[in-house]
Amino acid sequence: MTEPKYYWEDFVPGEVVKFGAYAVTKEEIITFASEYDPQPMHIDEEAAKKTFIGGLCASGWHSCAMAMRMMCDHYLLQSAGMGAAGVDDSKWRAPVRPGEILSMQRECLERRVSKSRPEMGLTKFRHTMTNQHGEVKMIIEGSMMFGRRHPGAEV
Repeated sequence: MTEPKYYWEDFVPGEVVKFGAYAVTKEEIITFASEYDPQPMHIDEEAAKKTFIGGLCASGWHSCAMAMRMMCDHYLLQSAGMGAAGVDDSKWRAPVRPGEILSMQRECLERRVSKSRPEMGLTKFRHTMTNQHGEVKMIIEGSMMFGRRHPGAEV
């Protein structure tokens, strides 16, 4: 394993970073939903037209999975990540449709050193997913745990 590029110290409150360009396909929407969320609006184009959503769209859980993929590709797999403390809030703001190109914005809201594990820091983020037209699709807030570059150093 190579040395991580990002540690807890690299995530500064107020910092905003944009990343990702995830192309959503009809086939992926149907495949995911067929396995995990087989509701009509996610697996059948004709049936989806008759729902209040008005057409085929990704499951909210699929949207979360796509967000996670972008987070992993952009920074998590290059970090001293130690997992997540959980999701505080998740809002699905608009349906994710086939043909959309999704991107993310990560805002660092706050951070602190763990009281019980000084080699670890907790960082609270707000991740906002938008499509190519800037329409907000989803907002997730939660805390992630990262190793510290200099455990025990004053903050």
